[in-house]
Amino acid sequence: MADEPKQLTDPDEREEQLTRAPKSDPEDADPRVELSTGTGGATRIDVADTAAVRPGKPDEEVGD
Repeated sequence: MADEPKQLTDPDEREEQLTRAPKSDPEDADPRVELSTGTGGATRIDVADTAAVRPGKPDEEVGD
């Protein structure tokens, strides 16, 4: 079994940084990407299904 890819930042430090602004809320620190091991041991980065903002055209549904 392969090891999980290493996170780039400490989750607690990331949360503290993203919730420090006066108008921020805890959801601002929710993960926006998911890391996994792809073929050949490469790190695969996917946009999390729970991400509030996703790349692409905002009027299109996923899979269009």
